[in-house]
Amino acid sequence: METHNSKKRIISIAGLLGSGKSSTAKVLAPILCMKHFSSGDFMRAIADERGISLGALTVVANTDKSIDDVIDEQVKKTGEGDNLVIDSRLAFHWIPDSFKVFLSLDPEVAAQRVFDDAQKNYARHKEHLAPVTSPKDVKKSIIARLESEKQRYWNKYGVNHVDPKNFDLVIDTEFTPLDQVVAKILEEYQKWINS
Repeated sequence: METHNSKKRIISIAGLLGSGKSSTAKVLAPILCMKHFSSGDFMRAIADERGISLGALTVVANTDKSIDDVIDEQVKKTGEGDNLVIDSRLAFHWIPDSFKVFLSLDPEVAAQRVFDDAQKNYARHKEHLAPVTSPKDVKKSIIARLESEKQRYWNKYGVNHVDPKNFDLVIDTEFTPLDQVVAKILEEYQKWINS
């Protein structure tokens, strides 16, 4: 398929914690016969290498700028290609000619989703600074991480990574099942790539 202007066959998916970025990207990529890259998975690997939780790595990243530098370089390098679905908080910034999607979600709902997932997926327990014993604990962790990231990305890049104006499509996933999120992205992406 020929693209127009400087558009690339890349869909970048950002969003709030628990909004379904990774799940959406994993379903979307094979439908479009595209590769998938997750900066969250990349960051989890860095945390594992250091023997700390993802939440702890986020705190460390507030003072150790090399963490963001490594992640950003990997996202930029990955974005040099084409035929890609990438879930990453800053891919919209590093790959401005991608189709930029933002998934939003109320923090209460996000906390319950993340808590439920942590009960089924032990690896998710390691992502938090403190033990996950209730949705209330998760909500605190989510809010702390969001505020940390907002401050860090603004100070370092002058970017508000949760501002809907940065995106081509915004979807609230609270009442929108995964299959409908994917269908909406496919529909709007086809319009965008052909415009």
